[in-house]
Amino acid sequence: MPEHQEIEWKESWRDEYLKWLCGYANAHGGTLFIDKDDDGKVVGIQGSKKLLEDLPNKITNALGIIADVNLRTEDRKDFLEIVVDKYPSLISYHGRYYYRSGSVLREIVGKELERALLKSQGRTWDGVPLPKLTAADLKPDAIALFKQKALARGRLTSDDAAVSNEIMMENLHLVDEDGYLTRAAMLAFYRDPERWVTGAYIKIGFFGDSDSDLQYQDEIHGPLIEQIDRTIDLVYTKYMKARITYEGIQRVEVFMFPRDAFREILLNAVVHKDYASCNPIQISVYEDHMYIWNDGLMPENLRTTESLFAKHSSKPFNPKLAHVFFISSMIEAWGRGFDKIKAACDALYETPVPEYEITTDGIMVHCKANQRYLELSGQEWVKANDPIIAAFRDDELPIVDAVLKVIDQKGYVKNADVKAIMSKSAATAKRLLSKMVSAQIIKLEGIGRGQRYVKWVK
Repeated sequence: MPEHQEIEWKESWRDEYLKWLCGYANAHGGTLFIDKDDDGKVVGIQGSKKLLEDLPNKITNALGIIADVNLRTEDRKDFLEIVVDKYPSLISYHGRYYYRSGSVLREIVGKELERALLKSQGRTWDGVPLPKLTAADLKPDAIALFKQKALARGRLTSDDAAVSNEIMMENLHLVDEDGYLTRAAMLAFYRDPERWVTGAYIKIGFFGDSDSDLQYQDEIHGPLIEQIDRTIDLVYTKYMKARITYEGIQRVEVFMFPRDAFREILLNAVVHKDYASCNPIQISVYEDHMYIWNDGLMPENLRTTESLFAKHSSKPFNPKLAHVFFISSMIEAWGRGFDKIKAACDALYETPVPEYEITTDGIMVHCKANQRYLELSGQEWVKANDPIIAAFRDDELPIVDAVLKVIDQKGYVKNADVKAIMSKSAATAKRLLSKMVSAQIIKLEGIGRGQRYVKWVK
């Protein structure tokens, strides 16, 4: 039986091996064999009966756990088998915490220790109470936005939304047993969450030809419930440059990546981020691709792009914060966000599905441009360079399109038809038709009451 995560061999007992037992209790349990060499061969134990009596008490006194200490025999030689179960609460040895990972024993420290301690208490980081925070400190506009979104999708009834902010927080399970608001309430609704958590914001930058060519940047601060829409609007108006083309007379904006897919990726970043890291979510936009990074963690079974887009359950890193966004209808349960990302990518010129790189340093999402966007990137699809489109105001273009549709149906259009379409005077309709004739889109046929307009055949 070779050594692995749950089995270790030692030639003789030393009290420092209590660390290994501590590591087993905090991991998946395990067995420590005393009086076996590195090849698993029994070398024979001295004083086995005394160790059999002493070790159970020593383990209990040092670790506060009960281990099975058994005397075994192999090839007429005695050895000890010490079996430790996995414990639901975190176990310490002399005030330090250890964890068995693979064949290595390591100490749990820093924010990993905080997470482990919270988990052992049935808590999560976002469920920790903040004694100095009250419902009166929360931003009214943020709560109003939450209610508006939740009501629109039926996740709250009008009676649910009519309660006080204090009761609303209790109904959202954002109040602990002592009546204190939790970190999730602060992040979602407090006007300045960075007062409590450094890095609780989103940073956006546009880069040129290289990663060092930062051309401009912005930061989105405030309650997380407000940050999402503000970030999306800013990215799609200032950072992500649309390519313009026309379908008939209609102006069409083609973005490199679908807005709905970006929204889901951003929401995932907010919900799965490790806010104890104090680093902001970072969005790096380039001409034909984009990166979204957050200092977060995913479950062990969801560490590849393939696993994320396969069927899986939803296990948010910040479950209380995720619940707020679920009730607001901004995210779905049961891991459906990745289905929505794929569907949105398929719908926009078959945009490539984003690629995920998940490491101990965080989660990086790489979003690539679709082929149609790349094709248009090398062309000048601007209104100023199209003499036909440039002849009309933006408010006239839908009317022009409607006129052409009537001609497609009837074969012609008359001044009275255009007057009805525009809900304007006959003179206004006549002026638009004259502009279309001048632009060589249509031409006039007939005289008197028989006058009608048909498409210009070039």
